[in-house]
Amino acid sequence: MATRTDAPTRREQILKEAARLFAERGFHGVGVDEIGAAVGISGPGLYRHFPGKDAMLAELLVGISGQLLTGAKRRVAEADGGGAEGLLDSLIEGHIDFALDDRPLITLHDRELDRLRDSDRKMVRQLQRQYVELWVGVVREVYPGLGEPAARSAVHSVFGLLNSTPHLGRGGVLPGRGATAELLHRMARGAFAAAGD
Repeated sequence: MATRTDAPTRREQILKEAARLFAERGFHGVGVDEIGAAVGISGPGLYRHFPGKDAMLAELLVGISGQLLTGAKRRVAEADGGGAEGLLDSLIEGHIDFALDDRPLITLHDRELDRLRDSDRKMVRQLQRQYVELWVGVVREVYPGLGEPAARSAVHSVFGLLNSTPHLGRGGVLPGRGATAELLHRMARGAFAAAGD
């Protein structure tokens, strides 16, 4: 989800490879030696960056939840009265970028969230609730007749749709990023429109 153009730090490289490996083989199916080998350092060398695999998992899941919320807040600030329709499209585009670019994190969240310490899991849930509520507010602006529970249900449904990207394409290859993003966007808007009718 990062928009930086400079090279990733060693820590970012480690997290990216850890996410990929954890998503492919499960948290307990991957050792620190394998993660280290994937980034060209020894397994014990990882301990200069992280106290252990649990810390990597926590940083991945808490981190992406925080990034999604921060990105959504930035889009709201940038909209600056430009209209709820455009803001909703912008939020959808931002989530689609995440869903297409960070598919291992979606798989990781689905499979491994319960492995986090209670405090980290609570932080993930708190960030996710704030993210959902931000969307609910925008959806209700676009569809004023939609009650809060129905809007929240629609937002969760759209997230389910968008977060299905790990299951698209054979071998993890999507049919075409642009076409997939456009289709997901149309489907998300269609789902909100159906809920708002």
